[in-house]
Amino acid sequence: MVVVGGDAAGMSAASQARRLKGPGALEIVAFERGHFTSYSACGIPYWVGGDVEARDDLIARTPEEHRERDIDLRMRTEVTELDVAGQRVKALDRESGKTYWTGFDKLVIATGARPVRPALPGMDAAGVHGVQTLDDGQALLDSLDALRSEGPRRAVVVGAGYIGVEMAEAMLKRGFEVTVLNRGEQPMATLDADMGRLVHEALDGLGITTVNGAAVTKILTGPDGRVTEVATDAGTYPADVVVLGIGVEPETGLARAAGLPVGPHGGLLTDLAMRVVGHDNIWAGGDCVEVLDLVAGRTRHVALGTHANKHGQVIGSNIGGGYGTFPGVVGTAVSKVCDLEIARTGLREKDARAVGLRYVTATIESTQRAGYYPGAKPMTVKMIAELRTGRLLGVQIVGREGSAKRVDVAAVALTAGMTVEQMTALDLGYAPPFSPVWDPVLVAARKAARAVGRPD
Repeated sequence: MVVVGGDAAGMSAASQARRLKGPGALEIVAFERGHFTSYSACGIPYWVGGDVEARDDLIARTPEEHRERDIDLRMRTEVTELDVAGQRVKALDRESGKTYWTGFDKLVIATGARPVRPALPGMDAAGVHGVQTLDDGQALLDSLDALRSEGPRRAVVVGAGYIGVEMAEAMLKRGFEVTVLNRGEQPMATLDADMGRLVHEALDGLGITTVNGAAVTKILTGPDGRVTEVATDAGTYPADVVVLGIGVEPETGLARAAGLPVGPHGGLLTDLAMRVVGHDNIWAGGDCVEVLDLVAGRTRHVALGTHANKHGQVIGSNIGGGYGTFPGVVGTAVSKVCDLEIARTGLREKDARAVGLRYVTATIESTQRAGYYPGAKPMTVKMIAELRTGRLLGVQIVGREGSAKRVDVAAVALTAGMTVEQMTALDLGYAPPFSPVWDPVLVAARKAARAVGRPD
């Protein structure tokens, strides 16, 4: 078994396969081009912001721990070619420069995703950082350390999605004046614009400047080659450091070159067992694959560690002689900026329109606790339901502490195919410190159910 990529999906697959088959029955070789393995990329913004004290706190299992489990993990070794017909991979040892071929019976592709870095002038300048790997996070922190003794500390974050808003918070905590440049109508394009507006207002309240409708055109540098300004079609903004929060795309260059099938979003296509379509001895998982959206009925690319670890478990079970499948996702994600929590699951309005669904919406304002209980703060819930059937299609939540994880109720309802009418009868937990008598999700479901019965 050869594994390409040593983070969540790859090493979960290797570890699960080893649990089921000992070294005498299955040899496992894993290649990782970076310095770290089995770490939480999702935790990088919180490490950069100082909430997580040390880089190593994000590492779940070290290379040495994997090797103790009879997994031949080769660090700083990059796979540069896949020979599918010959059942072998070509590897480059980045330390020695040596290249060599390794044969496989079973191949696992877990190459992850890479930050979107537009091909614009200055994007490779010193002081411009992506934040996809621990190496990226360390490079950013080193860059910030170099600025400590200098004058103004201005950070520009390009992009206002999950990565962008999390990095904006991190830079704010580091004492930087923060500007977020967003080419869209509102921050958080994973939400509908009316909910994104709430995020914009909250960012303004934190002192973070958000500029919407601002597409970056180039990065300007000084005589030393370091970033000084970010130019957009809406103006130019001074910057001592630039963080790219535009998003990620599947890292499938190797797979494409080998002729393996990719989908409309650039990710590898697999069956329910996470086997690459058309190849019985090749599996793929994590951020390099596309998965089925159970609500829309189409594939999509979702880069999340939760899915990657599940993919790895399924792959390792199947290679190790067990059985597992990954049926798909409903698109659940949560984030926060300081004490503002942001959550979504299922379809946005434009997603529903794109797949030909007619729908109604319901938006309510409530509090995350009983209104009379100390600490009660506002939260807004938006619910989307299919016209006539009332089937839940999506939920978005923006609120303060205690708001975001309510989206899990909606995620379960989506997975079960529930209607908003059925949701109104859910027996959710209640006590004043946790919820009003009517939980905000149920209030939104009641309003959506009425809209289904009386569509405009």
